[in-house]
Amino acid sequence: MERSGDARANGLLGFPPDARLLIVNCDDFGLYPAVNRAVVESVEDGIAGSCSLMPGCPGGPDAMRLLHGHPALPFGIHLTLVCETPRNPWGPVAARGTVPSLLDDRGALFAPTPAGRSALLARARIEEVETEFRAQIDTVDAAGLSPTHLDFHCLADGGRDDILDLTRHLAAEYGLAVRVWLDPARRELRRQGLPVVDHDFLDSFSLGLDGKAEQYTRLLHELPPGLSEWAVHPGSGSAEARAADPDWRVRQTDHAFLTSPLSHDLIRAEGVTVIDYTALRELWPGRPSPADPSLADPSPADPSPAVPPR
Repeated sequence: MERSGDARANGLLGFPPDARLLIVNCDDFGLYPAVNRAVVESVEDGIAGSCSLMPGCPGGPDAMRLLHGHPALPFGIHLTLVCETPRNPWGPVAARGTVPSLLDDRGALFAPTPAGRSALLARARIEEVETEFRAQIDTVDAAGLSPTHLDFHCLADGGRDDILDLTRHLAAEYGLAVRVWLDPARRELRRQGLPVVDHDFLDSFSLGLDGKAEQYTRLLHELPPGLSEWAVHPGSGSAEARAADPDWRVRQTDHAFLTSPLSHDLIRAEGVTVIDYTALRELWPGRPSPADPSLADPSPADPSPAVPPR
C-alpha cells in the first residue's frame, strides 16, 4: 500500500486525519442475475457499501429492477467497452452503426485480453466512446435511477487520457463523481482539491482463490489512515454462474467473505469506516444551476463540447 502521502481525502470528506476510510464497491452489477443477487446481499447484509451497474449486460434490466426495489443502495455506472463472457455476450448500448470503432472485425465488443484492450484503444474514436458512454448513462437516467459516480470495466481510468478526460466532462454534466486511481491523474485531481483515493487500489481479481478470507483479514489489518478502495466482485457458484462465467470462483469467494460474520467483526475490530461515493459526489464539480443566467447553457452559436479538443 502507498503510505507516503497524508490522508488528504479525510479532510475533504470531514473525517479526522487518522480515520481509516474504505470504499468497498461491488463491480459488475448487471452481468447476470446470480451476480445481481450476490451484489445486493453483499451490500445489504455484508460489508460492501456500494456497487457499479453495467446497464448494457444481459442482467442489466434485472439489476435496475433490483435498484428500484432497494432505493437506498448506492450505485455507480460501470462504463463498459469490452465483453469477457462469450457464453453470455452483450454488445454496445448505442446502435452498432454509430460506434463501429468500438467493435472488432466480427462486429462484437473486444475481449478484455491484453491484445483485445490494445486493439480497442488503438482504434476507438473518442466521439464514438462518448456516444456509447452517453447511451449507458442515459439508459440509467431513463429508468429513473440516480447514480453516484462513473467508473470503468476492465480499463483502468478508461485506458486512455482522452477517455478519462471525456468521462470527467460527462461526470460534471450529470453531477457525478469519477473513480480515478492511477497516477498522474490522481495527483492532478488532488491538486484541484478533489477527493480521490490516497492509497493503492485493490481489484479482487488480483487475490488468490485459496485463503481469500486470510488475505482480506491481512489487508484490513494493514489498512492505513486515509481513503482506500476495493473493487470486489461477488457472485455465486450456482449452475447459472458456472455455465455463464469462467470467473465464477473469484465471485463466489468474494461473496463468501463479504457476507461472513468474520468480515463484520474485522471492520468493527479494526475501526474501519466503510463509505461510498455519495460523499465524494458532493465535492466533484457538477452541472451548474440554470437558475443563474450567467451559468446557463451556452447558445447554439457558441457550443461547449463535452469532448476536449484533440
